[in-house]
Amino acid sequence: MKVKFNKNEITYEADLAAGISISTTFSGIDHLPRAFHAPDISMEPVRTDDFIGSTTEGGILNFKNLFINPHGNGTHTECVGHIATEPYYIKDTLKKEHHLAQLVTIDPESKDQDTFISKRQVEKINFQIGVNCLIIRTLPNNEEDKLKDWTETNPTYIHHEAMEYIVEKGIEHFMIDVPSVDREHDEGKLLAHKRFWNYPGVAVRVRATITEMIYAPSNIEDGLYLANIQVLPLAMDASPSNIFIYKVKEC
Repeated sequence: MKVKFNKNEITYEADLAAGISISTTFSGIDHLPRAFHAPDISMEPVRTDDFIGSTTEGGILNFKNLFINPHGNGTHTECVGHIATEPYYIKDTLKKEHHLAQLVTIDPESKDQDTFISKRQVEKINFQIGVNCLIIRTLPNNEEDKLKDWTETNPTYIHHEAMEYIVEKGIEHFMIDVPSVDREHDEGKLLAHKRFWNYPGVAVRVRATITEMIYAPSNIEDGLYLANIQVLPLAMDASPSNIFIYKVKEC
């Protein structure tokens, strides 16, 4: 099914039958991907004296409990409640599910033992008119990253000056294929998170989201997409998420 939509007086077309998920799989078998010492994903059948919620164990149906840490067990979308003392919830953040997105591939810079995305690199992005969602794919883009334990690997992060520039370009929804926009060990500064949400500040960006631990396959070309952010309606700061993107073209 093809749809047309207008953004800043430009008409785009997207094929909703050709969506691509750029999310990782949440698995209770291999427990990966994982980051920040998060416990394994756990899926266990409900058990009582006369009931077992597992067909493989003789039950009449599958009826299981799920234990998951949204921030550490795969693709997730978070709101400012992640760093705020006030109760901001992901269920209240996303008032719109579809956004004009731009996918860009960046080879991070290196300094000492760190790899990061610099302001100089994001300044080279040709931000398209009307884009409010930025998706960054980092190099090397290894398929193994979909099933990786990132804990204590000092993954790539976003320099806070780069994040400030991204905000200045009108980006409300930011996505990246690493566990966090901030350094794994940053002494609790969380500079990139704070810059993105302007927290604490007078005008906190309560409708803005960060999605981490995506995976955009290398055969998907950079360019414009319609992004669909799917989250659970949780009264939490974050939710496991499925991100679908649809290639768009101007009409």
